[in-house]
Amino acid sequence: MRINTTRFGRIDIETDDLLHFASGLPGLEDCQRWALLADAGNDALGWLQSTSRSDVALAVVSPRRFVPDYQVRIPRSELTPLAMRDLRDAQLLVVVARHAETLTLNLKAPIVINVEARTGRQVVASGDLPMRYELVGQRSPLKKSA
Repeated sequence: MRINTTRFGRIDIETDDLLHFASGLPGLEDCQRWALLADAGNDALGWLQSTSRSDVALAVVSPRRFVPDYQVRIPRSELTPLAMRDLRDAQLLVVVARHAETLTLNLKAPIVINVEARTGRQVVASGDLPMRYELVGQRSPLKKSA
């Protein structure tokens, strides 16, 4: 499958590599199929690229890479639509955002991916986790995305 993107140009994606978000993402409910792409210049960074909207790409990272003690509690009802047999099959990502000159991670609403089924869902975690966890002292050449 070939998709056009505003950030990466035209790219080829294997259909089996696509992720399906049945409900889309909050604010992007119309975007249900996504490709998870590696960033060529930063091995810590990935991009969730919508296959239906060329202008939508979300910067994502593994939260434990930046917050080693990150613990997340997710209500089982939030995970039920992913039909995971084993929670160890889940990949956890968080969205990176730029606020003024600071990069932040949304630790409150991680994205959970069922790697085996290629399905995903953004969930709201229980507990007191920040939506804007500031990455202090870490400069990155990120550009504004969707």
